[in-house]
Amino acid sequence: MTKAEVITEISDKTGIDKSDVSVTVEAFFNIVKNAMSEGNNIYVRGFGSFVNKKRKKKIARNISKNTAIVIDEHFVPSFKPSKVFVEKIKSSNKVKAAND
Repeated sequence: MTKAEVITEISDKTGIDKSDVSVTVEAFFNIVKNAMSEGNNIYVRGFGSFVNKKRKKKIARNISKNTAIVIDEHFVPSFKPSKVFVEKIKSSNKVKAAND
């Protein structure tokens, strides 16, 4: 599902104009990105958490040059779904049918 499809579905279900929904969705994404870039995590009860995960310093290999390179410690954005969210996916018949 794309962002445009999400916006259309929200608009259809709520009766709010698509342009207003689009502005709201974009604002939400910008708030998440800005908050996480400042080191803050975002917790949405019943949905999940947007968190910064720390990756340790490690040595990797450049296969084409056959050399070792050092990847410094860094942070990556991550999403951790809530238990309610995970249970809804586990019990979904459509997800089970799509994976069979």
